[in-house]
Parts: sequence; C-alpha cells; structure tokens
Amino acid sequence: MKKLFLYSNICVFALILTVFAIDWFVKTSTASQLYTDTADIPYKKVGLLLGTSKYAIGGRVNLYYKYRIQAATALFKAQKIDYVLVSGDNGSKHYDEPTKMKADLVAAGVPEDRIVLDYAGFRTLDSVVRANEVFQTKEYTVISQQFHNERALFLANHFNHSALGFNAKGVSYRYGFRVQVREYLARVKMFIDILLGITPKFLGEKVNIG
Repeated sequence: MKKLFLYSNICVFALILTVFAIDWFVKTSTASQLYTDTADIPYKKVGLLLGTSKYAIGGRVNLYYKYRIQAATALFKAQKIDYVLVSGDNGSKHYDEPTKMKADLVAAGVPEDRIVLDYAGFRTLDSVVRANEVFQTKEYTVISQQFHNERALFLANHFNHSALGFNAKGVSYRYGFRVQVREYLARVKMFIDILLGITPKFLGEKVNIG
C-alpha cells in the first residue's frame, strides 16, 4: 500500500509538472508575437477574430466577447487589418457566434463587406487551420485575450503560418477563474491533438478574402 501511495503521488506530481511545463512553453514561445497597442503591431491583411458566446451565465454580456469586439474594431480603424475573419461555433440554428459577432462589429463601425464569416470554427485548432486551408491566408493577426492568443499562435507556428496576436482586454481573475483554469487543460489537449495529427471537423470549398 505504501508503494502504491508513493507511485500515485509520483504520477500526480509528474502530471502537474507536465501541465505547467506545457503552459510555460506555450507562453515563452509566442511572447514575441503578441501586441497590445495598435500603434506597434505590424499590418496584416486579415484579422482572425476567435469566437465566443455573447452572453455569460445569467444573461450578462460576456466580457471576453465584448473586449474582443472592441479589439477587432480598434485594429481595423487603425488600418492594421483590412478584413476581419470571424471564426466561431455555429453548431446549431440556436447557437451562432459568427453572426452575432458580425452584427456587433458592424454596429461598432466595421463595414459589412470587410467581414468574412467562418461558421466551422468549433475549436481554436479548426479556426487556425481553416484560415489557411479554406480562407487561403497564412498571414494574419489573431484577435482574442492573451491566453487564447498564445495557444492560437502556438498552433499557427506549428502549421508554419505567419501570425501575430493582438490582445483584447483581459478580465479579472475572479471573473474568468473557470476559463483560466480550463486553459491549462486546453493547452495539454492541444499538444495531444498535434501529436495525434488531429484535423478540423470540416474543411470545404476555398474562399477568397478580398
């Protein structure tokens, strides 16, 4: 029993160490690609806006969503992107991230003809791969919160895309506690997907942007 307890503790420790090692590696390997100021970030034709739900539990507007819309709008108005590729989940007729984000981008002043929708961005991996495989762009700026941008950029680097990240405003640790804890697991899952060669659920016909 003592040996079993010892081995169990060793396995738990190794697992925790692996999770934090992956987190550190993702952060450090993408740090130079992240920007927070529109004046500093280089121009890319396309901004890849990663989707999320507009409303949080309880019916409040999701701050992650709100700040991503603001970031994409700021980037466009600063002429650091010409098009916004909105990639999100449209898994059912009752849930449509891209269309809601498009409506709010238009309301914020982004012209409708400069917004392209990707309805099959079910996961970050799908959004990144489809940006190239479907929407034919390997050069783009990812728009989301920093933790999300880090993971997206790590994937973009793996697939040899030329990508930057523009960080939307973050949220307080208390507000985003669940999301931030889940991010550790998402990074582990990303490594597993890469090792297994997981591909997007859907690809489809190619689309030209601009």
